[in-house]
Amino acid sequence: MNNILITSASRKVSLVRNFKNALNGQGKVIAADINIESPALYFADEYLMVPRSDNPNFINFIIDFCKKKDIKLIVPTRDEELILFSKNKESFDKIGVNVMVSDVKTIEICQDKEKFINFCESNGFGIPKTYKNIDLINKNDFPLFLKPVIGKSGIDTFKVDSFEELNEILIKDNDFIIQECVEAQEYTIDLFADFNGNVISAVPRQRVFVWGGESLVTKTVKNEKIINESVRLAQALKLKGHNTIQCFFDGKNLKFIEINPRFGGAASISFEAGANSAEFLIKLINNEILKSQIGEFKDNLISLRFVEDYFIEGNNLEDI
Repeated sequence: MNNILITSASRKVSLVRNFKNALNGQGKVIAADINIESPALYFADEYLMVPRSDNPNFINFIIDFCKKKDIKLIVPTRDEELILFSKNKESFDKIGVNVMVSDVKTIEICQDKEKFINFCESNGFGIPKTYKNIDLINKNDFPLFLKPVIGKSGIDTFKVDSFEELNEILIKDNDFIIQECVEAQEYTIDLFADFNGNVISAVPRQRVFVWGGESLVTKTVKNEKIINESVRLAQALKLKGHNTIQCFFDGKNLKFIEINPRFGGAASISFEAGANSAEFLIKLINNEILKSQIGEFKDNLISLRFVEDYFIEGNNLEDI
């Protein structure tokens, strides 16, 4: 049996469903979270309440649970826990548990936008023009885009149209990346690599409508340049598992902006298009060798994401 533990399950109902479908009864999906009101818990085969990941006992708690439930794979889904799981990967290897996580150095580059920019520049990957010195900015460079060195979901990002606006922000906090404001179509690439870093699939999708940093309407696009450059970037970084790469592409120039080395909220469209990362992972934990499927996915598939309601009797929740 291939029992799978998805941590920080939160609202990731579609991810839980995809893994259940991929298992097809040959194992259980167990969703874990610190919050009993997390919807994904109620769509899994079982759920687990866990301590916070910054609790010193967190890793030992997870290890004990994995032994008890014969877990074969852990899928971390929250940025803050990725490095923690990566640092403790050897402990999980010893008890026969695979963890879908890249190496610590890779995660650090992906999560620090300054390190990511430097990596791309050193390895010949396109990025938005970046101003490392405010004195190099002139009035013709506006509008500019500011984002925190460490951040996610578009939080604390700003478009500024003048020196006055720029200085107003930087005087409060100067820990920002300053870049050109790119006027081009934004794409996300769902890229999967095996545990040795061999890229198996790469599915670009156009971010048609975005809210709160998540794609609510998205469309798969077979674009050779986006695919090839994303694969090259993944190989240079030694990405493992499912990764979410974001870039701008105007039809000629491709500019990478960030990588989330984990599942993204709209990854289900790539599963539906034929690049099913859940199935890939199950094959890997069964020691099957995956062949490259780069470019083998359904083009022009559109995903329309929406909210569902799930109802629980209040007393039942209190009892839990």
